[in-house]
Parts: sequence; structure tokens; C-alpha cells
Amino acid sequence: MKKFLLIIVALVVNLNSALAQEYSKAYFAGGCFWCVEEYFDDQLGVISTISGYSGGRTKNPTYKQVTFEDTGHVETVEVTYDSTRVNYEELMNLHLSNIDLFDDSGQFCDKGKSYRSVIFYQSENEKKIISKQLNKLEEKFKKKIFVLQWKFEKFYKAEAHHQDYYEKNFINYLLYKSGCGRQERLREIWQ
Repeated sequence: MKKFLLIIVALVVNLNSALAQEYSKAYFAGGCFWCVEEYFDDQLGVISTISGYSGGRTKNPTYKQVTFEDTGHVETVEVTYDSTRVNYEELMNLHLSNIDLFDDSGQFCDKGKSYRSVIFYQSENEKKIISKQLNKLEEKFKKKIFVLQWKFEKFYKAEAHHQDYYEKNFINYLLYKSGCGRQERLREIWQ
């Protein structure tokens, strides 16, 4: 009986390890992390999103520090995804189609260093994928693209009230999103 239980435990551990290995993480910044969470949560193959901060030098930053001080961080979303259902390039293209590629001072109504557009790469392959797509977009639009590429170092989870804000505060979120002119600007770019 004991041997049988050990075999069952080993099978469960192996199954959990195999499932966990299929999940990958990617990090994207595109202005307000509430909006970035929303479009990634709608993507088939995305397991979860977490709002936070990345790219700076301050350890365990707060929203107030990132927004009003020079921490170097940008509002970032950690995307956990099933790589058998969606790949990194598809996620990157989804991100690029939901930001203003030409704004070097933030995104939509959110301005400042903490709202810049950044795609974080974790490998040379991801860096190549990003560079290739950004070059294609510059050729297509014949304009300079202001999306930064940064090597991923560390991610800090944002305060609890920022997580899933667009779901928990739906009316406030819609007013914010509409007031920022996000959809209108995206239609202008991608018409």
C-alpha cells in the first residue's frame, strides 16, 4: 500500500512539473497597467496577468514612488501564458496593436517616464523577435516607433487595489479609458 501511494505521489508531482513547464512569462509596459491587463486577459492561452513595476533601480517600489519619483520603473504587466496555445510573438503583436507606437512621453492621457512603452526580453531570441517586428512597423508607417526594448531584470507586484482594477471597478475604469481617448487613437493608428 505504501509503495502504491508513493507511485501515485510521484505521478502527481511529475504531472504538475510537466504542466508548469508549459507556462511561460512575458513582461510588457504600455501606459496604464489596468488597460494592459485587460487586453491580455482576453487573449486565448493567457493564464494570468499581474500589474506591477519593472525596469528601475528602486527595490519594492510603490505606485506613488513610481509615478512621482524617478525610480526608473515603468508600469508593467506580467503575463503568464500557455506556450502550447499562444506564443511570445503573438503576445508581443497583441501588445503593439494596443498601444500608441508613436508617443515617446507615455501613453494616451498618461504621461511621464513611468508610462512609457517597453517590451522586456528574457532571451536573445525574444530580443530578435521584438527588433524584427519594430523594424517592420517603422517601415510600414514610415515613422519612428517609440517602444523601448529592455532586458528583463526584476518584477515587483503592484498594490492589491491595482490588480484586476478593470474588473473590480468596471464603471470607473470605463470612464477613465474613454476619457483618455485610447480607442479613438488606436483606430487612427490601425485604420
